[in-house]
Amino acid sequence: MTIFDDWRARSPFYDDTHTAVADSVRAFVAREVAPHIDAWEEARALPRELHRKAAAAGILGLGYPEEYGGYSAGFDIFHSLTQSEELAAVGAGGLTASLMTHGIGLPPILALGTDAMKRRIAPPVLAGDAIIALGITEAGGGSDVAALTTRAERRGDRYVVNGGKMFITSGMRADYVTTAVRTGEPGTGGISLLLIETDRPGVSRTPLEKMGWHCSDTAALHFDDVEVPAENLIGVENGGFAGIMRNFNGERLGMAHSCCAFARVCLAEAAAWATTRETFGKRLAQHQSIRIKLADMARQIAATQAWVDLCAWQVKTGQGRPADFAMLKVQATRMLESVAREAAQVLGGASYLKGSKVERIYREVRVNAIGGGSEEIMLDLAGRQLGYS
Repeated sequence: MTIFDDWRARSPFYDDTHTAVADSVRAFVAREVAPHIDAWEEARALPRELHRKAAAAGILGLGYPEEYGGYSAGFDIFHSLTQSEELAAVGAGGLTASLMTHGIGLPPILALGTDAMKRRIAPPVLAGDAIIALGITEAGGGSDVAALTTRAERRGDRYVVNGGKMFITSGMRADYVTTAVRTGEPGTGGISLLLIETDRPGVSRTPLEKMGWHCSDTAALHFDDVEVPAENLIGVENGGFAGIMRNFNGERLGMAHSCCAFARVCLAEAAAWATTRETFGKRLAQHQSIRIKLADMARQIAATQAWVDLCAWQVKTGQGRPADFAMLKVQATRMLESVAREAAQVLGGASYLKGSKVERIYREVRVNAIGGGSEEIMLDLAGRQLGYS
């Protein structure tokens, strides 16, 4: 039994089919990921072949339409959460962020794109032969999507794109970028979504060095008179903002669940250390203060996981509410920060040396708290949607 199994075994949302997914992904991680993750962290990127192997193992296509190479019949959102947990077991957030980057780049196409676009893009992405990223954030705007300035000007049968995007996950390796561009007036009503192939003339990219998520390549993208066919428009012109917001809800739920998974990894490593490390003549776990730390970490994780599962159930039943996803993300990232800190305290000096999962996860706390909407933006959004303005 792993650190994730106990919760699932006692939850009403999981059954034997979820256990089967867990077993399959766990075997994949042990075989294809765990032996190499440290090398990939040093290389600052995942090999493209890993995407193909993950596709062959059924990981990339889980929850996606069968007609495009996915696996959706008989699966629900809790199967996806189970898969995310097992990918987190190696304690490297960049693995899920980059391997599963299609989880934020592909949904707008499947929801709003033409049938021809879906048939052209989805199959190679779900087969691991192509990588798709999401290009929303800009250097000058951050979480303020409505202020984006990258402009796409319609000229006959094509758009000409100028501007840039910042902090783009998988940006260095991506073949496609689902890109938010301004096609109209300032504000949310002038934003469109455009699929941009990265091999087009005028597209350039710069790698970004980060505090964490090292195996996930991250880039600044630059568009200099990039010509894109008009049929690459995703949805209707000036109607892209709703698609972006719809995407964010799923991303925030996924991030919250990942925080729970990584917190469990921290707790497991801290508990293992506490039961073997001796200080002052007895094991760390025999000190009351350490037992209190471990129990409090477990308390925080369980409370947050319960909210994650509730929100997932609400998505499954069509009752999801954006304010809940926003508040949940804040709850989860603050929980992860607290648990990672306490785990580091238990490990002591060992947590400050490379080689422990706690060290890596602790460095990756901030990207969870900022990415997908910062704490301040999330709580303000929730406050307005709950009628507190």
